[in-house]
Amino acid sequence: MSSTAVRRTLLYVALLAGALVSVAPYLMTLNASFKTTQGMFSTQAWTPAHPATFSNFSSLWSQYDMSGFMVHTLIVSVAITIGQVVFCSLSAYAFARMEFPGRDLLFWGFVATMMVPQIVTLVPLFFIMSHLQLADTYRALILPYVFGTPYGIFLVRQYFRTIPPDLEAAARIDGAGTWTILWRIILPLSRPILATLATVTFVNSWNNLLWPLMVTSSERTTVVTVGISALQGQYASQLNIVLTAAAVALLPLIAVFLLFQRHIVRSIALTGLK
Repeated sequence: MSSTAVRRTLLYVALLAGALVSVAPYLMTLNASFKTTQGMFSTQAWTPAHPATFSNFSSLWSQYDMSGFMVHTLIVSVAITIGQVVFCSLSAYAFARMEFPGRDLLFWGFVATMMVPQIVTLVPLFFIMSHLQLADTYRALILPYVFGTPYGIFLVRQYFRTIPPDLEAAARIDGAGTWTILWRIILPLSRPILATLATVTFVNSWNNLLWPLMVTSSERTTVVTVGISALQGQYASQLNIVLTAAAVALLPLIAVFLLFQRHIVRSIALTGLK
């Protein structure tokens, strides 16, 4: 066997091992959702559920407001995702294409805030929301994250800079204004990166636990991560119920990824070529 074939084989083995390590926890969670309580504690995590049962799903819906938690999370995640795409696109266009004093200094100063841990801002944010009497409302869950993030603006701005300036110059010669150029030229060419930003934002919003745990206190605003956390305390001896809830919470994320995977792969390919 040639050295090239050996290196390729080792590469495939390493990739396969990495894929198994990444996917194994999700498969074990899905497998546990079909196990009985007795089967959960009497078998290994990777042992297939036998006999498989759907009683965990019926118990989850009959004894707990799982559908309500999913709806609350969907409302919050969709609102944040739409806001992030809109405001990140506007900010990124300004930083990538428009000329104004201190543009680069302002941009890199803004991006530097990515180094600040989220935990540092949680307490001030909580006091602000409490002062505005927004605690335990959807607005408290949405407002801190809807106006764009340094990561999102940086991601979209770098992509905008790869679009040839000649396209914009030609549009201006034809009489197009800034809004027309952004709406009819820049954004249509940037669908892959906007889809990537939407996917990342939706996943982060769906999985956010710390902020919703701090700012919500009633079931009318409880999101799925907080609901599963409470479920763990209520059904500590029934891990199969908790893992069933976790498996159900994964389904929207898988659907979003499958919906946008073509754009995500394309954006990675385009930015990689650059």
